[in-house]
Amino acid sequence: MVFSSVTFLFYFLPAFLLCYFATPGVRAKNLVLLAFSLVFYAWGGLANVAVLAVSIVGNYLFALFIDKRSERWRLRMLALAVAANLCGLIAFKYAGFLAQNLNVLLDPLGVALPVVHPALPLGISFFTFHAISYLVDVYRRKAGANGRFEEIAVYITMFPQLVAGPIVRYSTIEHRIHTRRTTLGRVSAGLRIFIIGLSWKVLIADEVAPVVAAVFDNTPHPNLGEAWLGLTAYALQIYFDFGGYSNMAIGLAIAMGLKFPRNFNLPYGSRSISDFWRRWHMSLSNWFRDYVYIPLGGNRAGHVHTAVNLWTVFLLCGLWHGASWTFVIWGIHHGTFLVLERTRFGAALRKAPRLVSHAYVLLVVLSGWVWFRTDTLPAAMELFEGLVGLNGVGPLAAQLQVTLKPVTMVIMVLAWPLAMFGLPRPGARALSPRVRLALFGTVDTLVVWALFALCVLSVGAATYSPFLYFRF
Repeated sequence: MVFSSVTFLFYFLPAFLLCYFATPGVRAKNLVLLAFSLVFYAWGGLANVAVLAVSIVGNYLFALFIDKRSERWRLRMLALAVAANLCGLIAFKYAGFLAQNLNVLLDPLGVALPVVHPALPLGISFFTFHAISYLVDVYRRKAGANGRFEEIAVYITMFPQLVAGPIVRYSTIEHRIHTRRTTLGRVSAGLRIFIIGLSWKVLIADEVAPVVAAVFDNTPHPNLGEAWLGLTAYALQIYFDFGGYSNMAIGLAIAMGLKFPRNFNLPYGSRSISDFWRRWHMSLSNWFRDYVYIPLGGNRAGHVHTAVNLWTVFLLCGLWHGASWTFVIWGIHHGTFLVLERTRFGAALRKAPRLVSHAYVLLVVLSGWVWFRTDTLPAAMELFEGLVGLNGVGPLAAQLQVTLKPVTMVIMVLAWPLAMFGLPRPGARALSPRVRLALFGTVDTLVVWALFALCVLSVGAATYSPFLYFRF
């Protein structure tokens, strides 16, 4: 079940909000949130719930052991708990990838491992990282082990952030799980953010998605125009899709009285790759910084050690996104430029004109998206050949011409300034704060609800009566 589906918008979400706000008391609200989160998760298959239940029970017990043991045993229990979480992630997500690559090495010996690709549980990367952050925070005494099982279950399973984040650390949300209040103002603000995220997803990301699919999946040897069109469309799709989901999750959290961290901050407007990673998927970047990069030594042991740490972190970051060599290369690609920016090149970049630094960031990020979106190394090389003109220059393929509607072109043109610099903020300094708030607040409200109406029409366009019909 995705947030932009008829099932979620017209059935699941209204039912959840009605039950949640009609239920008195924080503990009862937590049970409502837990029940709906399990339903949301079970929508993808009951086997998913079994995996999630094992994770919840196991990490609940591990945290209690870590919290109450001596210092010597606490570290051992933490290592065992983190290893157990990672083993589960590796078994489901990387078993087939590892077996395939080991078989290449074992082939001369006449040995072959079985290649198994188990069904991937929904959001396993996210709830695994949530669990690890909880265990580490308990070990570091940033939070105490929670004896209330349902609160740990709520923390790990909260449906708003289960599929696409942001990654919420337990220490930052601990007090709000058992002590929070909702107000009409928070609900209003949260729903506004949710609608903005929904409009990003439905009106921008979903609109350019067919162009991306036409180039990356159905054009074997894209020419110069096709390659650049597909790549720029994908850069918009992934930002407004991922950012839209994050905004929807953050908005729902605010409406419920919770608080999730911001996940995107105009990353395409960055002036360096270091700055890009302070703005892109910020919760993941901060997670790797605090739980991997700093424990490895960070930048405290010289330039060579810092470079190794950066490459290690981004190698793991690439693998976290998917089990493929293209993801590995994508991680190394970004790690390499982060290392490069710690040399004299970085000092020169900081002094460069803004236009030059923006162009550098876009070139690095867009070339990285080639590795991220393509499934195989030959497919990536074909697209790179198209980007530099080796596949020729000519008209767009017939299928792509049909896919590239006029409204899609308009959206792509308007979306790039929005992705890089955001919306301009009205000045009107001559107006008093009260008048300015009343004027622009009213405009904001009208715009937000107009966006919501467009999203509803777009999502329900395939049905005569979306309230009587499920579209999966």
